Amino acid sequence: MSSHPRTPRTGAPSARICISALSGGGGKTLLSLGLARAFSRQGLAVQPFKKGPDYIDAAWLSLAAGRQASNLDPYFLPPARLRALFRHVVGRGRARLALLEGNRGLFDGMDVRGSCATAELARTLDCPVLLSLDCTKMTRTAAALVAGVRHFEPGLRLAGVVLNQVASARHEGILREAITTYTDVPVLGAIPRLRENPLPERHMGLASLCGDELAPQAQEILEKLADVVRGHVDMERVLAIADDLPALPEEPDFWDEAAWSGEGRAVSSGGGQPVAGGADTVFAAGTGTSCGEEAPPEAASVTSPRAVPSAVPQTGGEACGGAGALPGPVPCPPAGAGGRHGPSAPRIGYVRDRALWFYYEENLEALRRAGAELVRLSLLDGAPWPELDGLYLGGGFPEDWARELSASPHLARLATLAGEGLPVYAECGGFMVLASALERDGQRWPMSGIFPVETRFCPRPQGLGYVRAEVVLTNPYFPQGTVLRGHEFHYSLCHEPADVSGRLEHALRLCKGTGMGRDAGGHGRDGLVRGRVWAAYCHIFAPAVPGWASRFVELARCYRQERVGR
Repeated sequence: MSSHPRTPRTGAPSARICISALSGGGGKTLLSLGLARAFSRQGLAVQPFKKGPDYIDAAWLSLAAGRQASNLDPYFLPPARLRALFRHVVGRGRARLALLEGNRGLFDGMDVRGSCATAELARTLDCPVLLSLDCTKMTRTAAALVAGVRHFEPGLRLAGVVLNQVASARHEGILREAITTYTDVPVLGAIPRLRENPLPERHMGLASLCGDELAPQAQEILEKLADVVRGHVDMERVLAIADDLPALPEEPDFWDEAAWSGEGRAVSSGGGQPVAGGADTVFAAGTGTSCGEEAPPEAASVTSPRAVPSAVPQTGGEACGGAGALPGPVPCPPAGAGGRHGPSAPRIGYVRDRALWFYYEENLEALRRAGAELVRLSLLDGAPWPELDGLYLGGGFPEDWARELSASPHLARLATLAGEGLPVYAECGGFMVLASALERDGQRWPMSGIFPVETRFCPRPQGLGYVRAEVVLTNPYFPQGTVLRGHEFHYSLCHEPADVSGRLEHALRLCKGTGMGRDAGGHGRDGLVRGRVWAAYCHIFAPAVPGWASRFVELARCYRQERVGR
């Protein structure tokens, strides 16, 4: 319905649009991917965003737009810093259009108030919402739904609706007439019912692209989606709506830690008080945030009620978290010791292959800014690894590659390096690689054996959603007493063999989330620590966890000094 992009206004802020729906499965992913690809092939620089903690949808959006998608989540960051991240990403890529895909239903959040919902994020960014409406076996009721959404929350810009699952031209006509008769919301398109779902799915939702190992049909799928959207959505009007917006308020630079740590600026207007703590200063709720209390969404994601341990010495050893401290956990080094990397920068590897590829780009950037040199690795090929000073193992689908992982020569080397004091930080799928074995469909595959537990893949989710946890065990990455926020999404469970059952200490006490199981009090527990090795189901978003990157880099720096001195 549209063939040429509008010319941007001189000096205009980047256009922005949020794609949402009434529920999951309402067609927002099809519309988001189709718009991203269709606008991109018209020559527009489209910067995609995904609301919430999601790696797979973000990967598809990245492929559709031809540039790296970023995640925006009100659970992790307060409004001002969300806006700062949005501006940083859009400005970095000089994007013409920012396209944000929501999650779940538009107003679905963590509670009855809709905390952390897509609607909240849209209001934070003053972003107009384009609603994908599933019209299956529906006519006039569609107008009632649109009217309800239009008036449900003040301040939300419901800019238009795209009808989805439209059965016929007659069906479309009735829907359009009803919505225009009873509401002031324009109908910007009508996507017909498709014979088959064009988007491949798997147990975690949208099918994985396996990191950079793209599914062969992915590009073809995206081209078809773009054709559908271009033929049935008024893209010219969508872009006009996205363009007709005021500029967002100026915020400090997203990566200026001093500006966001309470040093001269509160990160939220939530009514709390800054918590002292140097590099770990954050904005906490006025009454404080213990693990048993849910902080308001405006509060920062981490509180550090206990003092950070004193600075570690420049040589190795137990105080530096050295190999002499194995097998128990070691103290946490101070935050803020790192800097921009130079010739002697510690080298931290991160595995990105078909088995492990869940990483927030901001986590990697935080490590770079803390002074690390990053190098991409694979567990699935036999190519030798370079000398490493640290290793980051993200999540992914190790269960799909259990045979190949079990045969990987890197697992034995990884166990040796961990025993020598190599800092290793592992999340979810990375944790499964550090266990003794991975079991799926009755097959048991040996893993690295760094931790004396096994993981078992199950047909249903074992942990799903946001996490709130208190650090209760001394470890190298988080000060004891820290309350942090994260998320989990895993189909595996952690099994403790009889000889260790009940004797393992966990670093995280969960007041929200499942982790590796429940303690006697019914709280989730997560996080295993051995020397400088951390493994948990919990994923973190680094900008919401002050000091994580600088501590990781400082541990790598310590290990580098030990390695060079050996």
